[in-house]
Amino acid sequence: MKQPISIVWLRRDLRLADHTALNAALNSGSPVLMLFIFDTNILSELPQDDARVNFIYETLQGLHQQLKYHESALLIEKGEPLNIWRKLLSNYSIAQVYTSKDYEPYAMQRDQEVQQVLQQNNIEFHALKDQVIFEENEVLKNDGTPYTIFTPYKNKWLEKWNSVKSETPPFTAPLNFEKTELKFPSREELNIDISDIKIKPWTLENIGSYTIERNIPSLDSTSYLSPHLRFGTVSIRQIIHQLNADDTTFLSELIWREFFMQILFHFPGVVTQNFKAKYDGIPWRNNEQEFQLWCDGKTGYPMVDAGMRQLNATGYMHNRVRMITAGFLCKHLLIDWRWGEAYFAKKLLDYELSSNNGNWQWAAGTGCDAAPYFRVFNPTEQLKKFDPQFEYIKRWIPEWNSFDYPNPMVDHAFARTRAIETYKKGILR
Repeated sequence: MKQPISIVWLRRDLRLADHTALNAALNSGSPVLMLFIFDTNILSELPQDDARVNFIYETLQGLHQQLKYHESALLIEKGEPLNIWRKLLSNYSIAQVYTSKDYEPYAMQRDQEVQQVLQQNNIEFHALKDQVIFEENEVLKNDGTPYTIFTPYKNKWLEKWNSVKSETPPFTAPLNFEKTELKFPSREELNIDISDIKIKPWTLENIGSYTIERNIPSLDSTSYLSPHLRFGTVSIRQIIHQLNADDTTFLSELIWREFFMQILFHFPGVVTQNFKAKYDGIPWRNNEQEFQLWCDGKTGYPMVDAGMRQLNATGYMHNRVRMITAGFLCKHLLIDWRWGEAYFAKKLLDYELSSNNGNWQWAAGTGCDAAPYFRVFNPTEQLKKFDPQFEYIKRWIPEWNSFDYPNPMVDHAFARTRAIETYKKGILR
């Protein structure tokens, strides 16, 4: 009888290096087969030519080629995960399943259902920490409750990291892959289109200037790391170990990511509700025509419009500009942050539910540790400060400074007063 195998179920960890679940599987003593499932529950909510799905497909192709060097292959399936696992149980003798933990509500429910089916068949299911340094219950207040303010969370995170960082070297394990010649499915078989938008390679070369240049959208000084962290093509541990002692601003951004992840875990209601319930009474205007102008980058405010056009064309938007565009939608137009959050979710290559939700609620003033509701960014002043030579504007708005460019759709002073009064009246006492 053939020896039972261990299966590594890839999701947001599309790599072979420094991989917690793979390392554990390779050390299990059983031959390892690597699996990826194109989840139709997720795909059904995405456009056919979604750049993120295209990126996943191309990344999996690369992994498949790497595994061929070890006389193995990547098993690709498409369907509802529970149905796929029932099929795998009939096709393979499985000793155990290893995967990286996911902290989003759908993923947690999916994993729980799969685990139950596997346990009914006496198969162990190991979900291991991989995409974060510290997960949901590892950085808590002294009384065991979660942090909802970033700075004390960050301080505790750094204190904890400084005590363990020397103990977290990259993983190594004996290579023991299942010998197989599985064929990698074509795009046609999986019904995946090629997208014009591509995810750029990540780099740490820009990190040294990040603190100084991070607010200047015309400079290409981003690391392009966020999509790669989102899909796990790079290890968060390896990234942090490569940072220098003075890369504190960049490290802080990585800690924000984990802060929002633990907020989502402990307060899953934030997906659809205000973190601060006192803002539930805000009467959003939700004008659909105004929302469409914002989506199309035709508000008449160049910094907002350039950001939205960059997003629509590339799937990226500079972080400073994300804050400006989000604040404009919620404060100037009084459109519910959930509308903007959903639009970003469709467009952003680095879309991550926890960070997208956390940042949108921050901009709207409804979230944990959020900007106060009376803080209303002036997009014109932001333009003067962060793009004084109009380099970013000219790149994305060719008709800027011509009669073809629209006048501002709303006066800033009027919008600011309206927003503050609307919020003030809507706050539930």
